[in-house]
Amino acid sequence: MAGNSRGDRPGDAASAAAGQTSTPAGEKLQKVLARTGLGSRREMERWIEAGRVSIDGRVARLGDRVTDKARLAVDGKPLQRAPAAETRCILYHKPPGEVCSRSDPEGRRTVFERLPKLPRGRWISIGRLDYNTSGLLLFTTDGELANALMHPSANIEREYMVRVMGEVGEDVLARLREGVMLEDGPARFTDIQDGGGEGINRWYYVVIMEGRNREVRRLWESQGLTVSRLKRVRYGDVFIPSRVKQGQWVELEPKDVKSLYRLANLEAKPLRRATAKERENMERQFAKRGGGGPRGRKSRRG
Repeated sequence: MAGNSRGDRPGDAASAAAGQTSTPAGEKLQKVLARTGLGSRREMERWIEAGRVSIDGRVARLGDRVTDKARLAVDGKPLQRAPAAETRCILYHKPPGEVCSRSDPEGRRTVFERLPKLPRGRWISIGRLDYNTSGLLLFTTDGELANALMHPSANIEREYMVRVMGEVGEDVLARLREGVMLEDGPARFTDIQDGGGEGINRWYYVVIMEGRNREVRRLWESQGLTVSRLKRVRYGDVFIPSRVKQGQWVELEPKDVKSLYRLANLEAKPLRRATAKERENMERQFAKRGGGGPRGRKSRRG
């Protein structure tokens, strides 16, 4: 019978077919790690390359994929992968001169240093801001929420207040609305509103739908203009409150947390509020009323 020939074995045929059509099972390891709140995907890639992560007892390699059954460990300690049963979200007013990573080789201040300490879990930054950019930065303890909001398909509005040096004509604004080609692809502002100013220094409110690196600055620079100040004032439906000065944080209101889960297409989880001591510290920082950035404006849908 033909079925006795080696090439016609059912198992071999099935394996060949699977090899042609299937993809590796599971998710990328760095994505799974980032979702637990340990850090950004890029940071997790560095941990993997440094040999700090293991899968089922073996040292992980960059490019590994894992299923739900895989046993993960970081620095020899088992990793709890269960999603957060509850959530906590805060808004931080980032000043210029802080980095968005948990530590910095150059010794610069990080955005995590002024956040309230957690008895369990970790603060996860929802997106990032450049070193010289100030404004609204959101943090959560729910890695699933952060991961969904940061996914490129989320298309969430981010509004910035920007001071531009140079002559800005209507032709420039039209090009920025229609779209220009940057080195990493086309980009545009979905909305531009005049914010006032005199001479060659003018303020604008601009809205983008992505969070590409230095996207707002690069869009203006593509027109031969210089950005001298940049502040994020809105993320989705969440605006930065005027009372929250640079270097201060505030607990998000329940309606704002629900808005974030709605944007992420996730079911909202129970909200855990700040402890009495944290609320006391928060009110103390507001009493100082220090810092302060560019003038704000009333809430406006972009």
